[in-house]
Amino acid sequence: MTCGILQAIAVGLIAGFAWADEVADAIYLSTVEKAIVREVNFARTNPAKYATFVEEVRRNYDGKQLIRPGDIPLVTQEGTKAADEAIRFLRKQAPLPALKLSRGIYLAAHDHVKDQERSGDTGHDGSDGSQPLERINRHGSPESKIAENIAYGHSEAREIVIALIIDDGVPKRGHRKNIFDPEFKIIGVAVGAHTKFGAMCVMTFAGEFLEKSGVRNK
Repeated sequence: MTCGILQAIAVGLIAGFAWADEVADAIYLSTVEKAIVREVNFARTNPAKYATFVEEVRRNYDGKQLIRPGDIPLVTQEGTKAADEAIRFLRKQAPLPALKLSRGIYLAAHDHVKDQERSGDTGHDGSDGSQPLERINRHGSPESKIAENIAYGHSEAREIVIALIIDDGVPKRGHRKNIFDPEFKIIGVAVGAHTKFGAMCVMTFAGEFLEKSGVRNK
């Protein structure tokens, strides 16, 4: 039994090093984009530990105001209710495999960032009327379901991921569900400027994806 447990731990460590190396070697990602991928994978692979980071943010609430040191107070819709729910969720959530990278999925996220940098729009609709699936199809063929998360106004990796996990004001916690969906195996992350909110991040998720080059990611 002990041998089996040690073997499982060893396999997990090897897999962990593999995705970390993949992120480090992704030259098309910026430093911040790499950090966001690492944060998402940290949350997926060790949700109980990630709950402690949300607990730290929880201490900065004053009613419905989130007051981070050095930042302008943010008026939330739900206050501590959403943060507390996120903490409970993370404590119960079973660890999931880390997400792998796809350049094609990244390009789909990057397209939307660049579009909204120009337009100043928000939401999942592109200025050309495109939806997430159409943007993904420009760069390959998804062979399973896909999803897109967008965060505005945050510039640091952990801040972005925690905001999407808390998912304040989103009744079904769709952003959180995307991050912890076991069917998703692949992620692409792009960040950029936004005229109204200062910064934005797009995360695109997929299960399997066939790159235009013919490489299948899964």
